[in-house]
Amino acid sequence: MEEGKIMQVRVEEEEEAKIWRYAFGLADVAVVKCAIDLKIPDAVENHTSQPVTLADLSAAVSCSPALLRRIMRFLVHQGIFREEPTKDGGAGYTNTPLSRRRPPPPMALPILLACSPVMMAPWLKLTDVVSGNGPRKQPFEAAHGKDAWAYTAEDPRFNEMFSQARVSDTRMVVPAVVGSCADVFDGVSTVVDVGGRDGEAIGILVKAFPWIKGVNFDLPHVVEAANKVEGVENVGGDMFDSIPHADAVFIKWILHNWNDEDCIKILRKCKEAMPEEKGKVIIVEAVVGQKKDDKLEYARLLFDMTMMTQMYEGKERTLGEWAYVLREAGFARHEIRDINCVQSVIVASVS
Repeated sequence: MEEGKIMQVRVEEEEEAKIWRYAFGLADVAVVKCAIDLKIPDAVENHTSQPVTLADLSAAVSCSPALLRRIMRFLVHQGIFREEPTKDGGAGYTNTPLSRRRPPPPMALPILLACSPVMMAPWLKLTDVVSGNGPRKQPFEAAHGKDAWAYTAEDPRFNEMFSQARVSDTRMVVPAVVGSCADVFDGVSTVVDVGGRDGEAIGILVKAFPWIKGVNFDLPHVVEAANKVEGVENVGGDMFDSIPHADAVFIKWILHNWNDEDCIKILRKCKEAMPEEKGKVIIVEAVVGQKKDDKLEYARLLFDMTMMTQMYEGKERTLGEWAYVLREAGFARHEIRDINCVQSVIVASVS
């Protein structure tokens, strides 16, 4: 076959593969969820001999060997597990970095949250909201009859799932902030974490920088259930009214929930809470389009689409959009630091 025709066949194969991937893309997350629900990664890791055979694995997770074989074949192809030869010449399975338990914890909780019926339903309302054919409400509200905040407040099970997913993210991202941006906390004696929920993030910061007095700030009913952490005070309030005074404000994945107008209001309250001569706000958020060929850019764009379905007016911001809201809030300058996560660290100074 001529070289040009071979290339054309390859292009057509790639296009067909993409079409089927889009058509059945839900299978990826559904099969991964199945593996999490069955605790397959734990069973593989806990097995006394490695790799674990299909027979041993099916016994450990109480599944049909014939069905489990097909599940594992799919997950091996996706790189979630690895198939390796056993000592007797057969085949077995081992974990990969995607499935292995390790600190920080794997992404099981965010995956379970994302593919829950509550989170999946709004995606089916996206077209109506974007086109304007449906009611002027966010897809989440169109699917569930109330916004995400009201739904979370009324559904303890979903609220727990949401909270645990946030804890999982915090345990990955905040140590990255500590490792890459330790100098940001030099000369800072007090830090308030705005929207800190259970106090996990400020607890990590205070442990890493023991000279800091931490304040975990969130709505009163939220901080009532917050962790009791040495060096951290739990304070209830509303960030649109006032924020406790501190040398620095730490705010992680809160601002993307709000439109520019509300985002500016929150940032102005942050500015009011800090001393003008040395105050700074430490923002941990995604920055879209920050670098070319960034492997995490697709994840940032996925989060932006998620914000469109869950919060409607929320969004992941570009460099220019961050510059705009910070300037309008009255911050004199800012810098953006890459921490090799979906989020970056934006450090904005009052003067």
